Amino acid sequence: MKPSVGRYGIWHTALRSEDPARAGELAETAAELEELGYGAIWLGGSSGVEHAAPLVAATSTITVATGILSIWSYEAEETAARFTDLEAAHPGRFLLGLGVSHAAIAGERYRRPYAAMVQYLEGLDKAGVPADRRVLAALGPRMLELSRDHAAGAHPYLVTPEHTAQARAILGEGPLLAPELKVILEADPDRARAIARGALALYLSLPNYTNTWLRLGFTDDDLAHGGSDRLVDALTAWGTPERIRRRIADFHSAGADHVALQLLVEGQSRAELPRAGWRQLAEVVAG
Repeated sequence: MKPSVGRYGIWHTALRSEDPARAGELAETAAELEELGYGAIWLGGSSGVEHAAPLVAATSTITVATGILSIWSYEAEETAARFTDLEAAHPGRFLLGLGVSHAAIAGERYRRPYAAMVQYLEGLDKAGVPADRRVLAALGPRMLELSRDHAAGAHPYLVTPEHTAQARAILGEGPLLAPELKVILEADPDRARAIARGALALYLSLPNYTNTWLRLGFTDDDLAHGGSDRLVDALTAWGTPERIRRRIADFHSAGADHVALQLLVEGQSRAELPRAGWRQLAEVVAG
C-alpha cells in the first residue's frame, strides 16, 4: 500500500532538534502543521527515528518522515528497533526515509553506496521493517529501481519536474514519488534568486546533485558562479501565489504523488522555524 502523505508536506531541518528545551516548540509546530492541512512533516538533515517520535506523539493524523536518515549514521538493527517501538506506540504514523548522503559529509564511511543501501535494506527486512514503510532518497536510475523493488517509493531531493517524469517512468504507477521542492514567497526575481542561491551553495559542491543536473541537460556553465538563472528557476518555486502553484503543479503533472515543500525565508537561519511562512504557504497551495 502506498504511504498516506497527502499532496503536500513540509520539509525543514529545524523540525529536528537535539535540544530538550525546544521540545515544546517542536510539538506545537507539528500540531499546527497538521491543522494547516499538510499531509506530511519531513525532518531534514540526517535525522533519525528518535527525532520523529516526539512529533508523531504530538499529532494524530499527519505522517512524520525522516528526510533522510543516513545509513552511515545508524546501524540497520538500531533503526529497526526504534521503528518497531514507534510503530507499536503509533501505528502507521511514521515513514522511514533513507539515504546514502554524500562522500563530503559521510567521510571515510562512504564506500560503495549502492551496495551499502542494499545491505541496509536487507538488514531492515530481517528485523521486520516492512518495505512499504520506507522510501529512498533516490536520484539515479539504479537507486530509483531499488526504491521500486525494495521500498514504498522515492523521495528525491533538489530535482526538477523533468527528473520527476523520469523517476515515474522507472518507478511505474504504484510506488510513492515525493520530491522535495524549495519555495520562496518572493515575487522580485533578483531577491528570489539571491535567496535561492544562498540555499543552493552547499549543493553545488556535491557530485550526487551536480551529476544529476548534468544528466538533465544542464551544463558546467549552469553550475558556475552560484548557479545560472536557468538552474535556479528549475530547482525552486518563487513568485506570485499563482506562479508558485503552477510550479508545484508541474511536479504533480510530471508524476509526483506528493511534493515536500521547503520554504526559504530571507534572513532566516536553517535553525529557525518559519511558522508564519508556513501559514502563508498553506493558503497558497490551497488556491
